[in-house]
Amino acid sequence: MTARARLRSPVGPLTVEVTDLGLVGISFGGKGAARPPVTAAARTHLEAARAALADYFAGRPPALPPLDLRGGDFDRAVWNALLAIPFGEVRTYGQVAAGLGRPGAARAVGGAVGRNPVVILVPCHRVVAAGGLIGGFAGGLERKRRLLAHEGARAPLLRPD
Repeated sequence: MTARARLRSPVGPLTVEVTDLGLVGISFGGKGAARPPVTAAARTHLEAARAALADYFAGRPPALPPLDLRGGDFDRAVWNALLAIPFGEVRTYGQVAAGLGRPGAARAVGGAVGRNPVVILVPCHRVVAAGGLIGGFAGGLERKRRLLAHEGARAPLLRPD
């Protein structure tokens, strides 16, 4: 069973979801009813996720809580690659694909990025399109711009779509 909490953030309401194994989701908006943690492990993971988000929005790279990421092997490989993008930096979908040893798989990387269940802390917003376009974002392009600006991302390739 999962525990779910709603949090306020500078980019709007967030829904955080955890299991006994770790953080399974952060999404924009109020998804589903809040559910209090049933176990001590879930309570600990929920508090760790809240602390990580507080650090992030205070401008500090967050200490990640344990993650319980669910997806296929390729998706999980992409999400792990996202975790390696430093705070305040961006990569293109093609760069992520090449880093995974899959040059030419930029579209597949884009699909996996779009399926990322843990926005902000698994930083899908740090991935941009080739040619300087900001690319897509499940939370909307304005949120993506705000998150990148918050981190001070200054990539020469960033330009409005």
